[in-house]
Amino acid sequence: MDDLFSPSWAALREAVAALEKEDFARPSGCRGWLVRDLVCHLVIDAQDVLITLATPADGAPTRDAVTYWSVTQTPPDGSDPLDALIVRLAAAYQDPALLAFHLDDIGSAAGRAAELADPTLRVETQGHVLTARDYLGAYVLEWTLHHLDLVAYLPDAAAPPAPGLARSRAMLEQIAGAAFPASFSDTDALLVGTGRRTATAPEEAELGELATQLPFVVG
Repeated sequence: MDDLFSPSWAALREAVAALEKEDFARPSGCRGWLVRDLVCHLVIDAQDVLITLATPADGAPTRDAVTYWSVTQTPPDGSDPLDALIVRLAAAYQDPALLAFHLDDIGSAAGRAAELADPTLRVETQGHVLTARDYLGAYVLEWTLHHLDLVAYLPDAAAPPAPGLARSRAMLEQIAGAAFPASFSDTDALLVGTGRRTATAPEEAELGELATQLPFVVG
């Protein structure tokens, strides 16, 4: 398995477990989603991990941890049918404790499945074939970005682990085909690079030509 999948996923689940009831109604870093909507999305993500690791493929890999991601320059606006479904599903929980419990339950199972997976196993998802190592490696970026989304308006919440931030920045730079300025922290590179926040004027000047290509919206 990927060496950063487990710590990144565990840190994200721990951050959710530490939320207060009122935190679930706060905005998240995902446009149009409250924290509860984001947590519900993480439940779906955990299900996807379980399903994919149980879906072996015979063909040669067609994607790796970086090319797994599709990239656009258009941030989601909540109009996607699945995004809208997530909001309705999250509201149906009513008690945030039930949502947190569901994530802990299925999230723990996904974590165990990842630890037990043969890294060389070929799996299929979304019509693509990857090794389990690359599939789980792709999710380091998913967990890290959503950890940043979770704590965007929760200043006292724990940040994502530094190794996951560094790996995610490196992956985003591979996607972008260019490096972010060294003065950018890993967190700022990810937030600005994916359009989660707008670059300041000094940052835009440092970005140079790269600023015209932003954001890199991965999905």
